[in-house]
Amino acid sequence: MEKKSVFKRFLYSQKAAPYVFVLPFVLTFLIFFAYPIVSTIMMSFQKVAGGEATFVGLANYKTLMNPVFYKCLKNSAFYTVVSCAIMLPIPMLLATMLNSKAMKAKGFFRSIMFIPALTSVVVAGVVFRMMFGELEGSFMNQVVGLFGVEPLVWLRRPVTVWITLFVLCLWRWTGVNMMYYLSGLQQIPGDLYESAEIDGANAMQQFRYITLPLLKSTNVYVLTISIFGGMAMFTESYLLFNGNKSPNNVGTTIVGYLYRMGMEQNNIGIGSAIGVVLLLIVMAINVVQLILNGTFKKGE
Repeated sequence: MEKKSVFKRFLYSQKAAPYVFVLPFVLTFLIFFAYPIVSTIMMSFQKVAGGEATFVGLANYKTLMNPVFYKCLKNSAFYTVVSCAIMLPIPMLLATMLNSKAMKAKGFFRSIMFIPALTSVVVAGVVFRMMFGELEGSFMNQVVGLFGVEPLVWLRRPVTVWITLFVLCLWRWTGVNMMYYLSGLQQIPGDLYESAEIDGANAMQQFRYITLPLLKSTNVYVLTISIFGGMAMFTESYLLFNGNKSPNNVGTTIVGYLYRMGMEQNNIGIGSAIGVVLLLIVMAINVVQLILNGTFKKGE
């Protein structure tokens, strides 16, 4: 009983309470984030086979210096740049329209735009693979046929492969980013727009001098998660090509190459090395863009 009362006093202690509340997060961070990262870094310098690990130094990283790795890295970089270029302005514009007082049925359109994000990525990938199929009866070939274009082999040519991936990205994630921007817009005081309107500012001027500057923090957040999402893209490509086997690696990303080496070829060491390189690239890109956006400046 005495031990129980001591434990109870400890839990209800004001000094112990902060540590008790933060303990679940600390344990989750150490078990599911810190430990896997440390293990991955260690395995990137090892050859793992038959349950045994042999230290091989930088051999795994030297093996990565090959044309396939560079092509997959280039694919991920291109996907990230273009997806960021379309997944910031379009959702921002849609959110601005839905936040306007003149917009009718706002709740309906918000729900419609957000539904794709609730759809399973597996379902979305299968549906888009059928939509962009090679047969004349596939949805997209019927669409281009209306303009007199011959049926296309969408998932075998670089240009049409990227069109498919970006359409899927736009369809699936526009609603999510739009909600982020809507949240940011609703934090802007309406008095600012009323004052600007009284001073004679038109809609474009209000958007440029009020909306854009006050959405800076939202822009930084959306850009950060878009960079991470772009470099980590894998499932969409895997499902579109019905496996990690796009023709001539035209749609294989860096994560796809990691999956191929680490899981399909059971080369855990090289797969870990790819993961470490990817982590460093994403961290470097995000740190640079955060610095350029003034996130680390004092007083902001």
